[in-house]
Amino acid sequence: MKRCVTIVLVLYSLFAISQSDENSSLTASIGLVGSPEDVSGKTEFGIVLAGGGKDQDAAMKWMIDRAGGGDFIIIRASGSTGYNDYLFEMGGLNSVETLLIDSRDKAMRKEVGQRIREAEALFIAGGDQWNYVNFWKDSEVSTALQYLIDVKKVPIGGTSAGCAVLSEIIFDARNDTVVSADALANPYASQVSISNSFIQLPFLTNTIADQHYSQRERLGRHVTFMARMTKDFSISQPKGIAADERTAVCIDKDGNAIVIGEGSAFFLMSNKSQPEVCEKDKPLTWSNKQKALRVYKYKGSKNGTPAFNLNHWPKKNPTEYWFVTDGVLSRNKGD
Repeated sequence: MKRCVTIVLVLYSLFAISQSDENSSLTASIGLVGSPEDVSGKTEFGIVLAGGGKDQDAAMKWMIDRAGGGDFIIIRASGSTGYNDYLFEMGGLNSVETLLIDSRDKAMRKEVGQRIREAEALFIAGGDQWNYVNFWKDSEVSTALQYLIDVKKVPIGGTSAGCAVLSEIIFDARNDTVVSADALANPYASQVSISNSFIQLPFLTNTIADQHYSQRERLGRHVTFMARMTKDFSISQPKGIAADERTAVCIDKDGNAIVIGEGSAFFLMSNKSQPEVCEKDKPLTWSNKQKALRVYKYKGSKNGTPAFNLNHWPKKNPTEYWFVTDGVLSRNKGD
C-alpha cells in the first residue's frame, strides 16, 4: 500500500513539474523595472518609426512624454530586457516591462493580451518581422494592439523589424530578406513578399515603411515594394516612409511628422502612374517620364526637424524624383 502511495505521489509531482514548466514557457514577461502595480494616466497618441541601429533618446522621450506617467511595454519575439533600465532611467514612467512573445501559443493567451492593454506606451523591438506576423497576426496580441491604437490612444513605436510592421502594407520577410538589386531585377522573386499588416495605424494607410535605409541601400527594394502595391493591391498612389539608422520619424496625434536623429528620413509618393513593366522574371521599369516618384528628404536633428502633415502630403517641390529603367534606379533633382 505504501509503495502504491509513493508511486502516485511521484507521478503527481512529475505531472505538476511538467505543468509548471509548460506554464513557465508560456509566460511572456521576462523582466520589469518600477512598480508592478497597474496605473492609468492621460495618454496622447503618437507613432515612432525608427530606422534601427542605436535608439535615439529624444525619440524615446517623445513617447514617454505621451505616456502619462504610466507603464511602458516592450514586445519582441527574440532578445532580452535591454530597454527596461534604459527607458525607466529617463524618468516619468511607472514601470517598463518586456514581453517575449515568441510563439503562437503565447500570442493567443488572454493574460498576454490583457497585459498589453494595460500599457500607456508600447514599442516593438527589432528582430525578424516574419516572426511577428507568424506569431501575432489574428491573435490576442494584435487585438490588444488595435485596442491601444483605437480606444486607449497611446504612443506606439517600433524599430527595424518592429517599424516594418507598423505601416498598412509591410515587407513581411516570409522568405528571408531581399536586397535592392535582386528586387529590381525581379519584382516577383519569392523574397519580395509583401502583405497587409496585422494592425492598422492612422496616417499610414497605403504606405509601406523601410529601415536601415541608406546604410543598407534599400532604396531600390522600397520602390519595388511600391510598384507591387499598385499591381497587387490596386493602390493608385502608394506611399513610402523610410528612416536611416539612428533616425526616427515621430508622428503626433494630428499627423504632423518630425525627424529626430543623426540620419535622414525619406517620404516617397508615386505620381499616380502604373509601372511600365512589373512582371515576374523581368527587370522593373517605372519611369513616367523620369518622374515616377516624388521624394521628400529631411535631415534629422536632436530636437526634431519638421517634415509635413501626413494628412496632406506635398504635391510640389520634391527633393528628388526617382524612377527605374530596366532594373536600375535613378535619382533626379526636384523642381
